[in-house]
Amino acid sequence: MSSLTLYSHPMSRGRIIRWMLEEIGAPYEYTAVDYGPAMKGPAYRAINPMGKVPALVHGETVVTECAAICAYLADAFPAAGLAPAPASPERGAYYRWLFFAAGPLEQAATAKAIGWSVPEKRSGMVGFGSYGETMDALEGAVKDREFIVGGRFSAADVYVGSHIGWGLQFGSIEHRPAFEAYWTRLAARPAHVKANALDDALIPAHPVPGMPPQG
Repeated sequence: MSSLTLYSHPMSRGRIIRWMLEEIGAPYEYTAVDYGPAMKGPAYRAINPMGKVPALVHGETVVTECAAICAYLADAFPAAGLAPAPASPERGAYYRWLFFAAGPLEQAATAKAIGWSVPEKRSGMVGFGSYGETMDALEGAVKDREFIVGGRFSAADVYVGSHIGWGLQFGSIEHRPAFEAYWTRLAARPAHVKANALDDALIPAHPVPGMPPQG
């Protein structure tokens, strides 16, 4: 399998996967899918039944969900060095923080963004427990570390870092020094800068319904 196609929108979580692809350095095609009928129509739902972006097609393989795509790409392109060795002690931590971000962190940040509070004495029923506990766990993962796993950049940094960068920008993640220092380092990576520029250039041609025109 050699062909890679990213189905995405420049104002979506697909920006995470664009960054991941630029880190890998393999050639890929980008297909913009606009919000509305195009994203919810039968042609795109044949790729992702959820009618959401991003989706990655690699030969005959289709992968959705950002954490899964990041993990898949890291394994499919091992020469990029974006995942610890399968038998290494760091592999467990790598999976831990990838899926911590996909589960508790995203849930906690989303709850904060929409103003939803966990009812008293019901924190055990939600995956993130409480917003404060989630932020504390995240801080412990990135504080005084250049990268989140094993002292080297990995797909976990792409995914966790993207959550932190987005959350800091829009207020769903607290402005703690550890978060800001971690994200500042990651945001300066050449692959991230390039991926951002590519997506930003597409925004005027692919507006989001209900939002003012960009660019």
